[in-house]
Amino acid sequence: MVLAVLNRVAPVPLQFGGDLIGLAILFLILAVIAAVVGARGVAGISMNIAKWLVIIFVVLAIVTFIL
Repeated sequence: MVLAVLNRVAPVPLQFGGDLIGLAILFLILAVIAAVVGARGVAGISMNIAKWLVIIFVVLAIVTFIL
């Protein structure tokens, strides 16, 4: 019984950084909303986080394509 279940389970490769762009877009939207509301500090911090997430994503993408 256990062996039959183990034979049907397919291995899934590990993925790193799959949602960095999603997080960057989330922080970008948060920055825009905060800027519209008038919270300039939150908007600036959110924009910096979004910028660094995009930079990390691009670096990881380049490393992935090279290797």
